[in-house]
Formats: sequence, structure tokens, C-alpha cells
Amino acid sequence: MDCEGCERRVKKSVEWIKGVTEVEVEPNQSKLTVKGYVDPKKVLERVRQRTGKKAELWPYVPYDVVSHPYAPEAYDKKALPGYVRNVLLDPGASQLARASSFEVKYTTTFSDENPNACTVM
Repeated sequence: MDCEGCERRVKKSVEWIKGVTEVEVEPNQSKLTVKGYVDPKKVLERVRQRTGKKAELWPYVPYDVVSHPYAPEAYDKKALPGYVRNVLLDPGASQLARASSFEVKYTTTFSDENPNACTVM
């Protein structure tokens, strides 16, 4: 978003969608936050249709939402402080990034890198 006119146009394009309760625009990050009970695909389509601009879902979530925030696919230097890439919805992310703590516990039990691991001879 380059100017206040673009910002206003993007905001007005989604304000009147049924289910939207709050709309915030952050022009420095080119980010539009829509709160309420509304389908994300509907919001993306409306922004694309009304403004002619490229629109995509924000790829970052708070780091405490992801099981392993420092896994290679989750950690991103471009993310804001306290945010990591949303690997739960990304099918291309590695198994480690999407693994639950239960899975990690059992896969590291016999790991050579774990000094307290069990060994089977």
C-alpha cells in the first residue's frame, strides 16, 4: 500500500462483508487484519476483486502456537519479533516442524544426539 487512498480503498472493500467486526490496516507491513466470523477466502477474493491488488493470507503466527518454533521451516528472519511461519497449514513443511511433542519424545528416545537416550544392542 503506497498511499492513504490505497489504504482507504482496501479497508472499505472488506468493511461491509457480513460477519466482519473490525478492520485494521498496517500500511508499513502491507497488512490488513480482519476480525470476525468470515471466510478468509471470501476476504481475499473481495480485496483482489475490488482493489486489483495481490492478496494472500498472512504467513506468520505467534511462536507459542507452533509446537517447534525454531524448526528450519518455521523460523523466518523476515518475521516480526515473536512470530514464526505457520507450518501447521503448510504441506511442504518438514515433519519435525509439524510434529507434536509426543512424536518428538519417541523419535529422540533412541537418538545418537541425546545423551540420555536408550540404546539397544
